[in-house]
Amino acid sequence: MTVPEYDVVIAGGGMVGASLACALAPLGLRVAVVEAVSAQAAQQPSFDDRGIALSLGSQRIFATLGLWPALAPAATAIKTIHVSDRGRFGVTRLQHQDYAVAALGYVMTSRDMGAVLQQQLTRQAGIALLCPARVVAVTTDSDLVRVSVAQDGDGQRQLTARLLVAADGGDSRVRAMLGISVREQDYLQDAVIANVSTSRRHQQTAYERFTASGPLALLPLSQGRSAVVWTRRREQTPATLALDDAAFCAQLQEQFGWRLGAFTRAGRRAAYPLRLLRVSEPQRQRALVIGNAAHSLHPIAGQGFNLGLRDVAVLAEVLAEAAAGGDVGAPAVLARFVERQGRDQRQTALLTDGLVRIFSNDFLPLALARNAGMLALELLPAGRRLLAQQAMGLAAPVSRLGRGLPLESR
Repeated sequence: MTVPEYDVVIAGGGMVGASLACALAPLGLRVAVVEAVSAQAAQQPSFDDRGIALSLGSQRIFATLGLWPALAPAATAIKTIHVSDRGRFGVTRLQHQDYAVAALGYVMTSRDMGAVLQQQLTRQAGIALLCPARVVAVTTDSDLVRVSVAQDGDGQRQLTARLLVAADGGDSRVRAMLGISVREQDYLQDAVIANVSTSRRHQQTAYERFTASGPLALLPLSQGRSAVVWTRRREQTPATLALDDAAFCAQLQEQFGWRLGAFTRAGRRAAYPLRLLRVSEPQRQRALVIGNAAHSLHPIAGQGFNLGLRDVAVLAEVLAEAAAGGDVGAPAVLARFVERQGRDQRQTALLTDGLVRIFSNDFLPLALARNAGMLALELLPAGRRLLAQQAMGLAAPVSRLGRGLPLESR
């Protein structure tokens, strides 16, 4: 059997790819990360000013990996989640003390998270970071995978590995090279994002408000700011982005209401198209896709990155078990990951898609039914507990890292 240069090559050094590399670092595996855009570049899509909602389960994964002390100073705790439907009576509240946890989750910008992950990558002797560089070709056989990489200023080189993991986002080029097909549904919506200031303090409350154009989320950030994720119909997006600060705040006020007082300031706006994307199958010979490359979700309920991080935790656990036996890219190893994580991926995708369909529809009987359901959740502790478990990322079988346990080899 040919001895490869690396055990694992990770295509994509964004939040999911970098998290996987950090998780694998203590295992003694030889890991290479190939990332096309420098973390410091303004056009780096993974490390911009978007607010990222971390579930409690994700926080526990980062804590087990030893990363939380560096992340915590930039994170704002979510003590309360407030869910409402604009213009109707339905409302549901989740309070951290009802579930005996310090917080239901946390919020930080992807830029702050990226800075910590990148710093961690550079400190790990067993991780080779190739950046800026891009994967230009992939070939696999029964023994190893060959990854051709073009690196700026250094020409083209070939990496060999036992396993290739594609974590290069929803428009994954590596996924296409592997011939993995996707099922895609365009929601005909965009997420308009911005950071805003309000006249009242957010009191560590995350808001999810359903409007005629789709959900509107306000997530608590540091310095009293909130991160806005405002779903707009595709035809509304250009006009929304063209608004000056005062007009943007006024329209946001109309949709959100006055729970946080007046919107006093809005930061730079950007928009991202929303779609549901799922791979037909996540594996090929000695190759696997995870994160947004495997499943891109609507931001409703803030599940996207948290699901990707659960992919990381389960894959790291599976590879830790396989590392003692030698071949981390064996078909049985990849099948074990799919078996353990496939259900979580399917159920989370179905959940978010179902919520979009229910809460982006103004058909009156459906609107009344969903409001009655929200009121029932407010009145029934058992129903709220199930909702809280999902929000905290603790509904699916929890990985070792999510339970605070270190990875172990067999």
